[in-house]
Amino acid sequence: MKKLVLAAALTAAASTAFAGAPADPVIEAPVIVEEANSSSAGIVVPLILIAVLAAALAD
Repeated sequence: MKKLVLAAALTAAASTAFAGAPADPVIEAPVIVEEANSSSAGIVVPLILIAVLAAALAD
């Protein structure tokens, strides 16, 4: 009878030890989306204007 009570006590103690999550939960990082801006966009228009002016003055 003592062995049965001891086994029941050890089983109860062992089951409460693993009651929580044994591993840390996996938390995914938020996805950050950045819009791609072209750095050459501010240079293209003035270069085209200079090319047009140079062509107009060359005639």
